[in-house]
Amino acid sequence: MKTLGIMPPSATGITATAIFLLLTFSSATPISRPFKKIYAFGDSYTDTGNTGSTGAITGPSAFSYVSNLPYGRTFFHHPTNRYSDGRLVIDFVAESLSLPYLPPYLNRKADTSSGINYAVAGSTAIRHGFFVKNNLTFNITPQSLKTQLGWFNKTMEGQKCKTAKSTPEECTAVFRDALVWVGEIGANDYAYSIGSTVAGKTIQLHAIRSVTGFLEAVLDKGAKYIVVQGLPTTGCLTLALYLAPESDRDDIGCVASANNQSYTHNAILQTKIQTLRKKYPEAVIVYLDYWNAYRSIIKNAPKLGFRELYKTCCGSGGGPYNFDLGGTCGSKSASSSCQDPSQYINWDGVHLTEAMYRVVFEMFLKGAFAHPSLECLLRSKQNCG
Repeated sequence: MKTLGIMPPSATGITATAIFLLLTFSSATPISRPFKKIYAFGDSYTDTGNTGSTGAITGPSAFSYVSNLPYGRTFFHHPTNRYSDGRLVIDFVAESLSLPYLPPYLNRKADTSSGINYAVAGSTAIRHGFFVKNNLTFNITPQSLKTQLGWFNKTMEGQKCKTAKSTPEECTAVFRDALVWVGEIGANDYAYSIGSTVAGKTIQLHAIRSVTGFLEAVLDKGAKYIVVQGLPTTGCLTLALYLAPESDRDDIGCVASANNQSYTHNAILQTKIQTLRKKYPEAVIVYLDYWNAYRSIIKNAPKLGFRELYKTCCGSGGGPYNFDLGGTCGSKSASSSCQDPSQYINWDGVHLTEAMYRVVFEMFLKGAFAHPSLECLLRSKQNCG
């Protein structure tokens, strides 16, 4: 079956030289600013502080030290409840538009005039009730994409935008200069079901249905500009490599079964997005191919400055991965981190370094991993094919 805008696992989609050039000569100044605000959703790859910022929400216990150094050491120089040493992809998006970093929704005192971040670390695409029904609630964040949609709806109601059909003028005003950013979501759904009797296909069906339903709800409300990230190569994360047998590896040294799962998920998601494009022809929906972007970075790591592809910068235990579930980043046994995080892809075993997020963003912006062009959308609100 031919999939849309996705390359086979054997393809990198861009040469090493091209990657080097696009990163070296990418614009040093922000692109033009057609968007005045951003509404962001997703999991820990996008969360700028909903987890841990108020004490009301905590992520999975294995990575519960996000409020401790060395989280945030590289750019902010203190913890910001971001799961990295510094900035995330969404932070680089905000910078490119000369907008402030997005405040978390749960920070009620924040200035939200330039947007809001609803993402929650550990969040799932599937509603929490599904995991309760299947006895999969241990160590699971109860907030889902449905929760984030509920928060978003409250925000919209405060701006007198309940639905585009009932209040067209108000909703048009809200979304005229607003970018809706849907960060990667769904990886936690698969992770939470490992070792259970719930089949991966079942998770896939429900997760994609949830994401599609979310996108439809936002489009029905009046959103015109939406960016959707696919799942990354989850088999390249340190935790996956730590848990999987060495016999389960692909051509880039990652966990084959996990990467295949993410690849299939993305292929199906893209067919759903194509259907939405036909249903909402006035909207611009950009798909970001995180899977192939990550894969290309692995294959061209030396030219991009990465020395450690799988080992954590912040962890414990030594060995090939410097990872121990009993001593994850920020805990007493892993309170320090590597000397130079910019040479590492993996930060704490599940999340990435600022250096990696920066390269991923640049590849989305300048490379062949956005369909249609992300750069064109951010410059002119156009679908440039």
